[in-house]
Amino acid sequence: MTDKSHIFLAGASRGVGLEIAKCLVAQNMQVTALLRSPETRTELEAMGIKVMTGDALDAADVEAAMACGEPIQAVISTVGGLPKDGERADYLGNKNLIDAAVKAGVKKFILVSSIGSGNTAAALPPQALETLRPVLIEKEKAENHLIASGMIYTVIRPGGLKSEPATGNGVLTEDCRVAGTIHRADVADLVCRCLVSDAANNKVLSAVDKQMVYGNLEYEVLGLK
Repeated sequence: MTDKSHIFLAGASRGVGLEIAKCLVAQNMQVTALLRSPETRTELEAMGIKVMTGDALDAADVEAAMACGEPIQAVISTVGGLPKDGERADYLGNKNLIDAAVKAGVKKFILVSSIGSGNTAAALPPQALETLRPVLIEKEKAENHLIASGMIYTVIRPGGLKSEPATGNGVLTEDCRVAGTIHRADVADLVCRCLVSDAANNKVLSAVDKQMVYGNLEYEVLGLK
């Protein structure tokens, strides 16, 4: 990955996705963003990002967006959230993105998921796990679809998210027992570092602020070269 690499970003309209957009632009990456609604189009275009309008839940939209422009080196997705017409984007939206990326010959895909998915279920308190179970099931299906895709993958599962300035204390670990909170800007920083680090390839990682980890667990932090 070079500073001229073309990155396709889905979920850039808000939250972690918008923070990732800022991070990629700061690294002089060429970025194409898929937007379902036009609210943040002007903001993203002012940053130098190419905006494609389309819905991740529509496979044809996603394929068309990825086929429009220069070859894509990596896809980053933070897609998820409120259901549209009864269908959550957490699985189907990401499945469409993964399938389109494979078809487009993309080499690397980074999926932002959530602690509580897969083998990190036990890291959450039972009540929180029960509340989040429907979305976590969808996120796990998306993770598994990505892992089976044949692309180089990184799954990043953040803990509880805060919309405050970056602390610089964000860390990644393969330890499925770890939970905690982390600022969205720190998640974005970790995502952008994983983009250019082979150490994160083909790994499923939890992301927390090392100052905001629950309990007194000893765990190993992944070093990003």
